[in-house]
Amino acid sequence: MKDQFGRDIHYLRISVTDRCNLRCRYCTPPGGSDRRGVLSLEEIVETAREAAALGFRKIRVTGGEPLTRRDIVPLCRALSAIPGVEELALTTNGVLLPQLAAELKSAGVSRVNISLDTLDPEKYRYITGGGSLEEALAGIRAAWEAGLTPLKLNAVLIGGFNDGEIAALAALSEHAPAEVRFIELMPMTGLFGPEAYLPNRAVLERLPLLEAAGTGGTARQYRLPGAAGTVGLISPLSCSFCGGCNRLRLTADGFLKPCLHWEAEYSIQGLHGEALREKIREAVLQKPARHGALSFQDRSHAGRDMNQIGG
Repeated sequence: MKDQFGRDIHYLRISVTDRCNLRCRYCTPPGGSDRRGVLSLEEIVETAREAAALGFRKIRVTGGEPLTRRDIVPLCRALSAIPGVEELALTTNGVLLPQLAAELKSAGVSRVNISLDTLDPEKYRYITGGGSLEEALAGIRAAWEAGLTPLKLNAVLIGGFNDGEIAALAALSEHAPAEVRFIELMPMTGLFGPEAYLPNRAVLERLPLLEAAGTGGTARQYRLPGAAGTVGLISPLSCSFCGGCNRLRLTADGFLKPCLHWEAEYSIQGLHGEALREKIREAVLQKPARHGALSFQDRSHAGRDMNQIGG
């Protein structure tokens, strides 16, 4: 369906939980977020079904960490079976994929995005609040083996933390048809100083051999010479892609969020049928033309932590 600016809104990102088995510093605040009640499987599927009836064709399941939800496989199976849904994808930290990748594939998940901010075990432990790089890499291997491809590896670019690993992370695209995506750090928490907010042109400066290879969703794509995969740059700060935004978000506790960096939310709690469809229409029509400026000084107006909204 169209919003008031003529954009085709057909992509629903569903946060199915605000819980996570890691505590990434750019996602969850030090003291943790307030726990909120989450939607049931039936409520999520009903909302997705009504959205599909209005023209939504793509669904991405997010969290928190979606694989911590006990009914994640039947939930994905139900979402993939909705008429009109052409693609069901999932974003994860990968830690639980060795146990669940094959089941997710059989349930209709076509591909996954996996967070991987560093290849250094100690730095991984630091940025994730105690996570294991070995477990994350095992999850990546499990995704390949299950056919959850094309695989995207998401690295949040943080100055002073992983900017020295740009070449090593990009090299993961050389021998496999994966997309390594560098995402500019968004000002959602106050844990990082101004030096952390690097523009993605730093990637192009460090990797002068990158060649333009088109676009893929919000990412500008590049390729190293002879590489099987690509390098993607997602630049919410230095190069806004609001003009092509095609998404609506559903938070784990039942609010439609037209814009990640906008405070406005629309509750779907207790709504069914035409009333639910009307709320989805309202949220789409209230999408702003763009969010405000984002920088160390200009903080996001999201109104929530990232784990509560969904990555």
